[in-house]
Amino acid sequence: MGTQSLEPLPMSGPDFGALGEEAELVEVEPETKQEILENKDVVVQHVHFDGLGRTKDDIIMYEISDVFKAKNLIDVMRKSHEAREKLLRLGIFRQVEVLIDTCQGDDALPNGLDVTFEVTELRRLTGSYNTMVGNNEGSMVLGLKFPNLFGRAEKVTFQFSYGTKETSYGLSFFKPQPGNFERNFSVNLYKVTGQFPWSSLRETDRGISTELNFPIWKTNHTLKWEGVWRELGCLARTASFSVREESGHSLKSSLSHAMVIDSRNSTILPKRGALLKINQELAGYTGGDMRFLKEDFEFQLNKQLLWDLVFSASLWGGMLVPIGDKPSSIADRFYLGGPTSVRGFSMYSIGPQNEGDYLGGDAYWAGGLHLYTPLPFRPGRGGFGDLFRTHFFLNAGNLCNLNYGGGPRAHLQKLAEYIRWSYGAGIVLRLGNIARLELNYCFPMGVQSGDRICDGVQFGAGIRFL
Repeated sequence: MGTQSLEPLPMSGPDFGALGEEAELVEVEPETKQEILENKDVVVQHVHFDGLGRTKDDIIMYEISDVFKAKNLIDVMRKSHEAREKLLRLGIFRQVEVLIDTCQGDDALPNGLDVTFEVTELRRLTGSYNTMVGNNEGSMVLGLKFPNLFGRAEKVTFQFSYGTKETSYGLSFFKPQPGNFERNFSVNLYKVTGQFPWSSLRETDRGISTELNFPIWKTNHTLKWEGVWRELGCLARTASFSVREESGHSLKSSLSHAMVIDSRNSTILPKRGALLKINQELAGYTGGDMRFLKEDFEFQLNKQLLWDLVFSASLWGGMLVPIGDKPSSIADRFYLGGPTSVRGFSMYSIGPQNEGDYLGGDAYWAGGLHLYTPLPFRPGRGGFGDLFRTHFFLNAGNLCNLNYGGGPRAHLQKLAEYIRWSYGAGIVLRLGNIARLELNYCFPMGVQSGDRICDGVQFGAGIRFL
């Protein structure tokens, strides 16, 4: 969503034409713009809002309080612009404009200013229709939204999604903390039905979840509780006995924590910065019949080189430890392979399998190296051509089940066996800051019995790539 900046102050007065030959030249000591804007102290006496309806005054005051702290005109302009951005971020206004004028009235100071925010509130009910791209899948999304429900940026959303592999609908309530939008609370009710052809599995989840998001220094954290009733079934009559054995109903109640540190300049195709994401999930201690501890992480480092070249390195990993005698569920395990992870292999077709159905694993790792370059001869430079990049990649990884009585050294040895890897080159298309498409030519290596490969051209679409 684009934003508008404050109108700049005029650099000079009106032009009255050239001086005549007989005109007397008067030497005037110039007062530079620097002196006008930076050296003159001002006081913001009043802040006005035009267009407020159901929005409460207290949440507005948190967002514009810094405007009163401005000491000079440039500071007023900067803090007013920052306040405008904060107001738009609340998601309750369609438009926000800022006017700065000299203060009027009996109490006006010689250096007093008035700042006016002209706002247009969103309607009480809005609708949306759009398409979304997931990891090698697409969906159509219909939504209804009740923004600013109680006047303090609360939001109720109903959303229906119909996709190539998943259909879902859900109802959510969102509440931010006044003055700290990054600290917010949400409740979600949902039903999701997904198809997983690589496992001949169909899964229907009906659940409720609560989330608390908050920043700490340079990190963002999410605490979540989820209770979900899961129904697993066979997608095809040819499903293996291992999948049929997992079919039926289960109840999972879990607590999870996620920490994210993200300094990248773009989430889809970054040129610099790093990402660290760590997730922990503990199931079974708040109810339900599934008991496990699950840990996984994601790390990415990007470095811009000469001639607009970008080097990128990624590392993923995770482990699931069942608690008690009951083995892990096929719905909770990790999966690996495909155009978004280890390229050159079919979607989630690495690791344990039975009769052609892939069952996932309790532990995995995957790493990738990329060199991104502009298109040869730079067609469309400065425009549409900048959305494309060529890349050369090297991927590797492994997925397996562990013998938890063997100790850490045995786990590492198991993960180091039968490493799958691939290399190749392709073209990347960035779809805004939402998703990306890849068309690659892959050479899969280290193929094991039961793996499905995609030797040659492979297409991928998604939001998270290794």
